[in-house]
Amino acid sequence: MPSPRPRQFDLIAFDWDGTLYDSTAVIVRCIQRAVVDVGGARPSEQAAAYVIGMSLGQALARAAPDVPPDRYAELGQRYRHHYYQHQNDLSLFGGALPLLQELKARHHWLAVATGKSRRSLDEVLQAQEMHGLFDGTRTADETAGKPDPRMLLELMREFGTEPERTLMIGDTTHDLEMARNAGCAAVGVSYGAHAPDSFDALGPLHIAHSVADLRHWLLAHA
Repeated sequence: MPSPRPRQFDLIAFDWDGTLYDSTAVIVRCIQRAVVDVGGARPSEQAAAYVIGMSLGQALARAAPDVPPDRYAELGQRYRHHYYQHQNDLSLFGGALPLLQELKARHHWLAVATGKSRRSLDEVLQAQEMHGLFDGTRTADETAGKPDPRMLLELMREFGTEPERTLMIGDTTHDLEMARNAGCAAVGVSYGAHAPDSFDALGPLHIAHSVADLRHWLLAHA
């Protein structure tokens, strides 16, 4: 019998919103409503989608350039108000859970590197009953937000992996820039927040157009 193909990546880190979790449209609407609530001009869908993946404070400030800094705390509160009204309507993309289970069975370390807060990520992981699937997680409020590489650098230190043995998967340029800044390879997905034509300059190994496409690439190349 031929020996199994050697594994290329020991650690695979996933972004959450727009990559594993079908939440982009809801997040865009919540950003828009929060900005209007505090008297700002309603950002376009493109402008609201662009900031997904950043830390919440950074994202809202970027989406609402006409809102003064002394209103940022209220802006964040209004965003969370709108988001929590819809959080039970959200779910994993179809096929995402079986993909994670297959990768886990192949003995990859799996991690989440997200712009969400620790509280928000823990709540959604508990609601999705995904305990034990992820070996490590990092959120923007406990380390640096994307595209700073600190999330990935901390995860690599935690698991003792090298950059060349680490893969980042995400739906935004922020994810791919973070991977590049950490010296890691990346795969982009086109079904989330950012248009895939913005990925080319960042050199992803692959751009997946569906979870099924992502699964096929990972099982063949990761």
